[in-house]
Amino acid sequence: MKDFKTQAIWQRSHKLTLDIYRATQNFPKEEMYGLTSQIRRAVSSIPTNIAEGCGRRTNAELSNFLNIASGSASEVEYEIILAREVGYITKEQCELWTNEIGEIRSMIAAYMKKLKTAN
Repeated sequence: MKDFKTQAIWQRSHKLTLDIYRATQNFPKEEMYGLTSQIRRAVSSIPTNIAEGCGRRTNAELSNFLNIASGSASEVEYEIILAREVGYITKEQCELWTNEIGEIRSMIAAYMKKLKTAN
């Protein structure tokens, strides 16, 4: 078991989650059960799955949760693009967050590779 709070990948994905939660406070109220809810659930799934994986006993289990986190990151990337195209966030926010998602996905892939070679 690993302490998820010490993992750089968790720290970055947690910060992104906080940033997106703050930004979605300004989304239209009619999106509360639509895009706002969906993007919040998907973005919080990234650090949540990293944390859960770190609490498991084996590297294989951790790797599985990292894989789920990576899928959630892809979902968030799409939802960020959608939010930009419907005018809820700026082009700059979209670029910043999609770049951060790319970095997080790269970190996840590197971590999974490290776990695989550790076996």
